Amino acid sequence: MKWVEPIGCQVDLQNGLMQNSSGHYQKRLSDLAGLYADEDAYKALLSQIGNAVVYEVTEWRPPERSGDMIFGLTRMNPGRVGKEFFLTRGHLHAIADRPEVYYGQRGEGLMLMESPDGETRIIEIKPQTVCYVPPYWIHRSVNTGHDDLVMLFAYPSDAGQDYDIISRSGGMRKRVMADAQHGWALVDNPAWQPRSTEQVMQILTEVM
Repeated sequence: MKWVEPIGCQVDLQNGLMQNSSGHYQKRLSDLAGLYADEDAYKALLSQIGNAVVYEVTEWRPPERSGDMIFGLTRMNPGRVGKEFFLTRGHLHAIADRPEVYYGQRGEGLMLMESPDGETRIIEIKPQTVCYVPPYWIHRSVNTGHDDLVMLFAYPSDAGQDYDIISRSGGMRKRVMADAQHGWALVDNPAWQPRSTEQVMQILTEVM
């Protein structure tokens, strides 16, 4: 048997990068078209700052197999599109009963979560906050602070991602908007469409 070698990865907290990673990718503003409520504000920001990086990920991936784990670091810039804070694309794991853990390292933000039948949960992320995303929960990160949001993450290596589940429902049920009194507020997304009972049951029973 060929053993997977143990590995140590140093975190560069200032730059929000993990050294000795096996992968590194960036999501730029153009990659997030259609995610924000205010399309005019999105186009104006794209014209103003160009195709800037919104967030980036450095990660370590072992061979894809049950029982192993992917881990890495996410760094997201602070910013807003109109009143809506910068966010990640968000996903449900393709094998939906796989969980994920996040650990806040720097900055302030939220983990916005949605159950298949439309319940919403929020975990505030600050340095030294551990956030557990249970199986079956759609989740996306939101930077509500004035600094980079940097988080460690880890999830099973066979989990995969279903990014389209959000767009198929017209976005997530709630949006995170700037609020003068409290800093941020959850706002209903009028474009959101509930999943049918059949769609919910498919998520709960589907096996990859």
